[in-house]
Amino acid sequence: MKLTIDRLGHHGDGIAMAGEGAGKLVPVYAPGCLPGEEVEGDLVKDTLTNIRILTPSPNRVKPPCSHARSCGGCLMQHASDGFVAEWKQGIVVGALAAQGLSATFRPMAISPAQSRRRATLSARKTKGGVLMGFHARASDTLVPVPNCQLLHLDLMASFPALQALVKLGGSRTVEVQLTVTRSLAGADVAVTGGKPLDAPMQMEMARLCEAHKIARLTWNGETVALRAAPVQHFGRALVAPPPGAFLQATAEGEAALLQAVALAIGSARKVVDLFAGAGTFSIPLAERAEVHAVEGEAAMIAALEKGARNAEGLKRLTTETRDLFRRPLEPDEFKGVDAVVIDPPRAGAEAQVAVLAKTAVPVIAYVSCNPATFARDARVLVEAGYRLDCVQVVDQFRWSAHVELAARFSR
Repeated sequence: MKLTIDRLGHHGDGIAMAGEGAGKLVPVYAPGCLPGEEVEGDLVKDTLTNIRILTPSPNRVKPPCSHARSCGGCLMQHASDGFVAEWKQGIVVGALAAQGLSATFRPMAISPAQSRRRATLSARKTKGGVLMGFHARASDTLVPVPNCQLLHLDLMASFPALQALVKLGGSRTVEVQLTVTRSLAGADVAVTGGKPLDAPMQMEMARLCEAHKIARLTWNGETVALRAAPVQHFGRALVAPPPGAFLQATAEGEAALLQAVALAIGSARKVVDLFAGAGTFSIPLAERAEVHAVEGEAAMIAALEKGARNAEGLKRLTTETRDLFRRPLEPDEFKGVDAVVIDPPRAGAEAQVAVLAKTAVPVIAYVSCNPATFARDARVLVEAGYRLDCVQVVDQFRWSAHVELAARFSR
């Protein structure tokens, strides 16, 4: 079957329209294809397979990574950076348009190659050693990635240590998941799916951590080795997030989001930070404003508090452990607040935004990792009298379909 690709879907697949009979057109998905390309392949249900590109797009480039064809970790290495940036911003434009909204966009911030400081790898023991990497797309096949162009070089340097851990405590029948985070003290590793610990295994793991300079090892939820606190710089503070905790994917992406938030709230003197995590925004903003940080996970709040206590030059920083999905802050709790920072998970913040819409808070800085739920929440705020001043797309998940953004709303 020959087709011409019309557009790119939100998951990075090329989409063409093909006849189904009686003049009806249906979408056909073509992985790895770009708009304008003429392609040929075999149709399996609604997906084109065994694809041959007859007429390539001018936006097609040679993938920078030798694993691009086999690994499912990066979907868009075959497209130029400019094309990917335009496509990602278009996803946000489309999500807003679906809610009847539009926005002014600030220049996009794009993280460089080899900057990802956190990743989850899969691994299992084999007869000859250890197989570790990422899964092929829509497959259980594990693809080793020794030349990965996405991960920070410090994460790549931790691969021998990770393989040694899997060889010691992994299985040939069950996959092990290894979440590894770059910290100032070395790799912070959280493993799930490994064998139950016994005393000899724990002693050997501690020895491995010392030999490979792993800062912290958590095995099936239990911390088995802590060579050094796996700290991150949040402003003037050194913070050690809980094992496997959320952290912005790249240092460059975090800096771009923080700059966008700081510009949004301007000279605000009293700030509430919702879904504050371990203090990504709270602590740097406390250098110039009073901040009340609210987060649902007690371990995150504990890490934030410990880091803030040891930092100098911060203004008053208070914290609260609270499930904002079940118990959002009420309107009277925003009295006297100059600005709100909100950074919810992918589900957005429907309940909390409904309350914010009833307040007189002058400025809201909204950070989102899901354009669809952001646009849904934005419509609620706009209908309540807020103005969507600007949006900035931050691409820290390079070569993926993932889109993050920061936006400013004002009364």
